[in-house]
This record gives sequence, C-alpha cells and structure tokens, in this order.
Amino acid sequence: MASIRYFVNDVDEAVAFYRDKLSFVLKQQFGPAMAILESEGLTLWLAGPLASASRPMPDGRKPEPGGWNRFVLDVTDLPALVEGLRAQGVPFRNAIVEGPGGRQILCEDPSGNVIELFQRA
Repeated sequence: MASIRYFVNDVDEAVAFYRDKLSFVLKQQFGPAMAILESEGLTLWLAGPLASASRPMPDGRKPEPGGWNRFVLDVTDLPALVEGLRAQGVPFRNAIVEGPGGRQILCEDPSGNVIELFQRA
C-alpha cells in the first residue's frame, strides 16, 4: 500500500482541515509531530515541523509545505463542493477548468499544499 506525505505547518490545523472539510478519517496521531488519515484507499501522512521527516537534509535543504505536486480527489458534484468549501474560507488557486476528461480545480490546505478536486466527464 502506498501513502502520500504532506509537510504541514501545524498538524492539528491540518487534521481538522482534512477531517472536517474533505471527510478524511483520522487513524493515528503522534501529538504535534505527525498524523495519519485515510479516505477511500488513500493514506495521507501529515508531517509537522517536529516530525523526523522534517529534519534538514545533509546539504542543508529543509522539507517544507506547498509546491505543485498533489493528489486528486474524485468528486461527484464539483460546483457544489467548491461553493461549500469557499463558504468555509478554503483558498483556491484557480477557477474550475474543463477538459476532455472532466472538470477540475485546485484548493489548498492551511499549509499551502495543493489538492486537486476532479469530476469526471
């Protein structure tokens, strides 16, 4: 089984976001350092600043949140979900775009990590 790790600024804040806004289930939490959540076969590891995975690399670079890599959540009613998330203050990087495979939009968690919300055509 594969897992995705996201670096976050605040584990409790990130857990609340994924649990309350995107319906993930909290499976395990290691205080403010790390949490493991699941949703429909996706296992998400949230690593805070105190996690061992957040330690600097030998060359001095430090893992940090953000960027453009992302996971995709398949949804059934993208406009309604976007409207609900916007009403809760969730930030989006773009507007809904449509392509041959469906519609998509990029939202951000509280640390600036991207989640793609996708509705198949």
